[in-house]
Amino acid sequence: MTERFKAQTIYLLPVLASLLFSLSCAALFLTRPVPPITVTPFPEETPAGLFGNAAYFVVLVAISATIFYVLLKRRNLKLITFIIALALTAAALLLSVIYLSLLFALVPSLEFLVLPLSIAIAVIFDLAVFRLGDKARNIAVICLGGALGAFFGNYVPFLSATLILLFLAVYDIFAVYYGPVGKIAHLGLEKLHGLSYSFKDMQMGLGDLVFYSMLSASMLFNFGLLSSISSLAGILAGAYLTLVMLEKKGMFPGLPFPILFGLIGGLLASLLL
Repeated sequence: MTERFKAQTIYLLPVLASLLFSLSCAALFLTRPVPPITVTPFPEETPAGLFGNAAYFVVLVAISATIFYVLLKRRNLKLITFIIALALTAAALLLSVIYLSLLFALVPSLEFLVLPLSIAIAVIFDLAVFRLGDKARNIAVICLGGALGAFFGNYVPFLSATLILLFLAVYDIFAVYYGPVGKIAHLGLEKLHGLSYSFKDMQMGLGDLVFYSMLSASMLFNFGLLSSISSLAGILAGAYLTLVMLEKKGMFPGLPFPILFGLIGGLLASLLL
């Protein structure tokens, strides 16, 4: 962040783009039944399972952030790049296979194209992140955030998803002011190519886009389009309030306000159905 940063609605454009891309991906899940994929380790039939799933995601995020902070502090940029490239390539390939399978299921004669096109998309994604410059990287990160969010929104049960998002919002406050996320920001978030995007003089992490999109998609799958749109509006309102706080403080966690407003907007709209 620079000292001249001013909160403006134009900074919401990447968030909106990621959310809309997420909803387009989520729409593919609605075209046909999909085989279940286990994303959370515990059944959510009990409170212990719900809290266990939320804790699981927070621990994964905390460990990942800590590892990247340590590697950044030691200036081990080659290892950082290798880890990020491996994780993002796997994510891009998996998501491409899933979404292209859903898309080409509408035209069964073309299903043989799923694997070669998925590999091609993964290669193009890697080039965009690591070779083609900032604009291509930003587009790739925005699309990946939306696609991952729709994936989690579909495969994580709603109660677990809600608790995960709330836990992550609370953790984000700690991580920014006292934990690894704030320290990474001081060392240079832009060094983590593929895990953040830059827009004008603002940097935002991929995780923010993923969890915003996860919330909006989860509302779509569980309560319908009206709740999803209301949640999207709440996320944007919360993101703008975050920008206002960012202008005042210079650094501010990206999850609490958008997640809170998005949940409230989506759930209130669900009561109208």
